[in-house]
Amino acid sequence: MTQRTLTVAAVQMASGSWHLEDNMAKAEQLIRQAASQGAQLVLCPELFMMPYFCLDQNVRHLELAEPFAGNARIARFAALAGELGIVLPIGFFERAGNAAYNSLAVADADGTVLGVYRKTHIPDGPGYTEKFYFTPGDTGFKVWDTRFGRIGIGICWDQWYPETARALALMGAEVLCFPTIIGSEPFDANYDSSGHWQRTMQGHAAANMLPLVAANRIGTETGLGNGNDRQQGLTGVFYGSSFIADHTGAKVAEANRSDETILLHTFDLDAIRTDRQSWGFFRDRRPEMYRTLLTSDGQTSCYRKMGELA
Repeated sequence: MTQRTLTVAAVQMASGSWHLEDNMAKAEQLIRQAASQGAQLVLCPELFMMPYFCLDQNVRHLELAEPFAGNARIARFAALAGELGIVLPIGFFERAGNAAYNSLAVADADGTVLGVYRKTHIPDGPGYTEKFYFTPGDTGFKVWDTRFGRIGIGICWDQWYPETARALALMGAEVLCFPTIIGSEPFDANYDSSGHWQRTMQGHAAANMLPLVAANRIGTETGLGNGNDRQQGLTGVFYGSSFIADHTGAKVAEANRSDETILLHTFDLDAIRTDRQSWGFFRDRRPEMYRTLLTSDGQTSCYRKMGELA
């Protein structure tokens, strides 16, 4: 039997230039380098083509959003994926009518764009004011059949929800990918969430017995404020710490907090599948017992009442 392996790469990079071509050129260079080292799937950070404009609320930033159809930036990186023979998720700021989304297109190894995923969970807090810009995604979770395997992808805040990873696993994902932007918290300069961030995703890998790739940005960026006074802009320091975990949740590669880095690791997808089946996690699931997950407040009385009326 042919061994089915997948070599994944996490690209850690800065994307703070308002000359977007600089960010794209840097990403292309790092993607090419990862492919030259044998990567078949290359994951860049969330919204890697532009600065993190969500540091503050400035309506002018909404002009950065572009449609999915006919998007020249997506086309550029899809062509790169085809040239290099790699699978490449492409994060972008999407305009769709009156809505704007934090989105991701997936290019297969022949350059074909397989479709788009819109970020499901949208955060809102100091330095991460994404609800000002993004409509919650309406695509549902997505798993992509690619040349090298079945890839499940969430975007940043999605990664904090075990439901995201479990949904992708149930849909047949063979590897989980989480492009990310995360760093300092303006409300407390001493607060460091990097360990918590990593452990949350390591738990997703372990609970679903799937390898996982997390790519974060680095660098210091200052927002433009509300557009009237540049000094009002918040500053974010992004802490990198990108990593790759195996299907037991153990980190097998990890970047530091400050350097542009390419992480690589090769997984035997069929051996992992055998391990996953042998543990029986999915065999022993009891979906009918998880009704509480369909509520916001944890109360299931509405289901009992519906049953009594039936």
